[in-house]
Amino acid sequence: MSVDRREFIQLCAGATALTLLSGCKTKTLAPKHSTSPQPVTSTEFTALRRMADTPFGRIAYVDRGSGDAALFLHGFPLNSFQWRDVIARLTSDRRCIAPDFLGLGYTEVKAGQSVGPLAQVAMIIHLLDSLSISSVDLIANDSGGAVAQLIATRHPNRIRTMLLTNCDVEPDSPPAAVLPVIDLARQGKFADAWLAPWVVDKNLARSPKGLGGLTYTHPDRLTDATIDYYLAPLVSSPQRKSLTNAYAVGLSPNPLAGIESDLKRCTIPTRIVWGTGDDIFSQSSPDYLHKLLPASRGIRRVAGAKLFFPEEFPDLIADEARQLWRS
Repeated sequence: MSVDRREFIQLCAGATALTLLSGCKTKTLAPKHSTSPQPVTSTEFTALRRMADTPFGRIAYVDRGSGDAALFLHGFPLNSFQWRDVIARLTSDRRCIAPDFLGLGYTEVKAGQSVGPLAQVAMIIHLLDSLSISSVDLIANDSGGAVAQLIATRHPNRIRTMLLTNCDVEPDSPPAAVLPVIDLARQGKFADAWLAPWVVDKNLARSPKGLGGLTYTHPDRLTDATIDYYLAPLVSSPQRKSLTNAYAVGLSPNPLAGIESDLKRCTIPTRIVWGTGDDIFSQSSPDYLHKLLPASRGIRRVAGAKLFFPEEFPDLIADEARQLWRS
């Protein structure tokens, strides 16, 4: 096992009891596990996929529901499949739009196109324009949260509300835990060293050394099909591996540098939902956002929940979204 690998494994933390913090009051709460609607399978989600021809390439996205639009921005190295079960719960409330970022998922990137955060912002705005969507309720996780903040400060009129889960903030972007990943990506090694072995060995992917153990509260529930849906496209060719590495490299230098002063003037109602089992992003970040954003609607902490918990607890996220939209 290499030094880089050991450093990356240190991201994993054990889960603790589930708690809720809303405003200044704390009480115990176990996330609800609804059996209805049924979980969306990868086959079903693939059938929903659309492709939009843009100057950035062919953007993969899903478009479900009707009415006011909600935009879902996923994490790294995931894709829009992360939001499948949240979307299934919200289609009666919103027209749900979930794109795959440039360099990730099933989006086909134009040759020479940047896949950095500012390019993602430009792509998202172009996609919304092409769909005749003037404004959205935005829900984001991980590096998608950084893109959400960039959209909020550069195109504030396009966002009605924001729901931010564990993600970058200016003082913690990129987080120290991700620096070994970025270093591997700069060497052109990240996709081959980490993602390719997880595609080959799904048990490794679910282990404490893999995607599951590092970023999921319940890694044993991460199916083979889900692992393939996320990771197989990213290692499917030398070009895709290069784009995957480029996405990681684009996380540094800090894409949120200097954004604090703009966020202090942000009037977008924002709810913060944060998993405390996450060792990748700082546990001080939700408080930072709450104090910084004038229209913060408070913090909900889900103790023990790891980085990609929005995928695992779709009822929780859907409930929080509805409450925010009604506020």
